[in-house]
Amino acid sequence: MSYRYATERADHSALASGQVLRSAPGYPGFPVRLASELLQRAMVHVEGDRVRLWDPCCGSGYLAAVLGLLHREHLTHVRATDVDGDAVAIAARNLELLTAEGLAERERELRRSARDFGRVAFVERAEAARDLAAGLAATGGDLPHEAGVADVFTLTDPVDADLVVTDVPYGEMTHWEGSVPEGDPIRALLASMGRVLPRHAVAVVAARTRRVPLPEGVRALERVRVGNRSAVLVRARDLAAAL
Repeated sequence: MSYRYATERADHSALASGQVLRSAPGYPGFPVRLASELLQRAMVHVEGDRVRLWDPCCGSGYLAAVLGLLHREHLTHVRATDVDGDAVAIAARNLELLTAEGLAERERELRRSARDFGRVAFVERAEAARDLAAGLAATGGDLPHEAGVADVFTLTDPVDADLVVTDVPYGEMTHWEGSVPEGDPIRALLASMGRVLPRHAVAVVAARTRRVPLPEGVRALERVRVGNRSAVLVRARDLAAAL
């Protein structure tokens, strides 16, 4: 794939997992440039230029937090859910970094670590947190957000989101949990989103596979493949029609 929007190889080291954003064993990150490209491709297909974002398989909240920090100007709200309560606890702390106070507290924490452990790396991370705070302020300021425990396969209530961007479990560091149906969990995930999303919403699903499968009869808005990852963009109303 040739990048259409994230064409410059910008330095995103401040957004690397474990730098400013919090990480934990078993919770992988996601390529920052690819995340930016996918969101910008999806924005072409949504209504308006500002959207409510949802990641239903959020893990540590890394992807949702990165998109919030990179593209604050396009987002009005970020929702991150996962069936794993421990993951959601980390996600909630990462989403706090979408606020000035959250980033200020993270900077203070990193400077304390620099003093306690005498490591220059913590000073650099603290300065990165400060720079992220400046960028957030310049592009819209604090971003409303929420994190919660939810099994994506059993959702029935409507979800107020215009755009989904999610990276699904791929069986190495991460695994499907909850009420996982027999057969293909990705198709079941898409079907669930078709039940709960507004019809105008757009879903972006990434996976470590050659091709993300769609329910029978559903056509992709776009397909993307980079390295060992592929992604599909699809409209919620097309998913709903296939139920």
